[in-house]
Amino acid sequence: MSGLWGANAKVNIIACAKIELMSKLGVELFDKSAVFRVWAPFARQVAVMGEFSKWQAIPMVKDDQTGVWSVRVDGVRAGHSYKYQLEGYDGVVYYRNDPRAKALTDSDDGLGLVTNGKFDWEGYDKFAMPPLGQQVLYEIHIGTFARPDPSTTGTFTTAISKLDYLKELGVTTLELMPITSMATSHGWGYAPSALYSVESAYGGSYGLKTLVKEAHRRGLAVILDMVYNHFGPKSALWRFDGWSEADRGGIYFYNDERSETPWGGRPDYGRVEVRDFILDNIAMWLNDYHVDGFRIDSTIYMRNMIGQNNDPVHDLPDAWRLMSDMTTRAHKIKSDCLMIAEDCSGNGQVTNATEYGGAGFDSQWDLGLPHVIRGALHIGNETPGLTNLINVQGQGFNGDWRQRVVFADSHDTAANGNERLVATAVTDTHSVSARRIAILSAAIAMTTPGIPMILAGSEFLQAGDFNDWQALDWDNAGKFQGIVEAHRHLIALRTNRYGDTGGLQSGDIRVLLRDDSCRVLMYQRGSDGDQPVVIVANFSGEKWRDYQLPLPYGDWSIRFNSSWKGYSADFAELKLEAINAG
Repeated sequence: MSGLWGANAKVNIIACAKIELMSKLGVELFDKSAVFRVWAPFARQVAVMGEFSKWQAIPMVKDDQTGVWSVRVDGVRAGHSYKYQLEGYDGVVYYRNDPRAKALTDSDDGLGLVTNGKFDWEGYDKFAMPPLGQQVLYEIHIGTFARPDPSTTGTFTTAISKLDYLKELGVTTLELMPITSMATSHGWGYAPSALYSVESAYGGSYGLKTLVKEAHRRGLAVILDMVYNHFGPKSALWRFDGWSEADRGGIYFYNDERSETPWGGRPDYGRVEVRDFILDNIAMWLNDYHVDGFRIDSTIYMRNMIGQNNDPVHDLPDAWRLMSDMTTRAHKIKSDCLMIAEDCSGNGQVTNATEYGGAGFDSQWDLGLPHVIRGALHIGNETPGLTNLINVQGQGFNGDWRQRVVFADSHDTAANGNERLVATAVTDTHSVSARRIAILSAAIAMTTPGIPMILAGSEFLQAGDFNDWQALDWDNAGKFQGIVEAHRHLIALRTNRYGDTGGLQSGDIRVLLRDDSCRVLMYQRGSDGDQPVVIVANFSGEKWRDYQLPLPYGDWSIRFNSSWKGYSADFAELKLEAINAG
């Protein structure tokens, strides 16, 4: 690489209006040239270098009003690698990747890549989401979801091989754990290193677009898990142009006590350039990749300095405004875009409409259900009994049952010192008890008001904890085909596929029987006018003969029997028939 200002390359110096400079940061590629723009307000000098200049530094010109440096360079083509060279505020020369690079040669420590965005969507860029109340989410970690070669990470291509299975299972929406370039290609993805670039080990930009296209082809939606509560410790944004205060992170971060999170520096949500960096990122995934929504990680650590609810002393109003702008921007681009917050605080304002002062998310994760299911089963360290389960099932936000995502397990509850629910309950995760518990816990999640989600592998008894190196054991999907079938039947009932379980798509729930001694719970979903469904759950593992159930008046049909031998030949099947309660 040449010295910072000694380049001898053909360039065109350009002047741009302020709004154009800020709206077209990154690389704008033309037929025979490209314009490079980067925000570095405190840098003394900035240059771009790459394959197009034989790595000779090409000086850029600063717009003093915006702090944006720009230059037009001839001979730039898609696929050219590049980097910025800055003489920082502190006098040190830095080599930085473009914060808005849409691809990197390697996610761990690569160079930026010029891209043209060309891709044949075959018409599958347009996709209509299922109604919110009919969605069933399926949480996937690309690195471990489908990994035929244990020596390498899973990819978008290997995930595509399982889409037909997921379609048959009945889920509607794939929730991908973070797929942006990350500090390590074998991680969970929650330490992002480049928010505009797709993880290269997973298959990069082309791989993600292909996955979205193939999912859409099968009628499946795709949403992304995005991290905006901190920027990863290996992010190139840290002291990007050499300036910082109080030994903090510089222009992209708060430079006081507001910057601290458990994972890395918190972005400065009050700075317009940082807000635009995040909002434009949301827009890019929707416009360029045609994803169908987002799960925004740990919004409580965005909106509060120490991750506490109802704590005005540490609240960050900047973040509340940003979250409102995020949901508004997303819904403006795609009206049915699914916006989910991982807030886990029970704060209804997160999912309240923006016109009522809320953040405008469509739904939010509810971490309560997996804990109280464990309590009802008397497993783990949870408080035993039915009380907490009943309380959590009856909760909701703003009178809309769809405003929470419910599940028996997630990547959070099955990790961090914990195991998947079945592994917590029994030592032998292939046993009869394990199979019965898997079906029971899924049934509770599918019949609790909310948008249900399945952690990948739960439907075929994946063992152990959730981690970023253990591939799913797809042999189990064949070995326990009956348990998969039970999940398929539950999903069909939840989505009212057969037209007679509409009560599961209402917010109505009422307890009909609570028997603490036998650990039996009976509850009804839906009222008389919307195809009510009655659920009877036995958490004891014991058989109760001649048990009297207080069914409401009417003719009732058995729609699901978890002890059916079709699910497992060694089940002791209960013989149930249509019931007249009069």
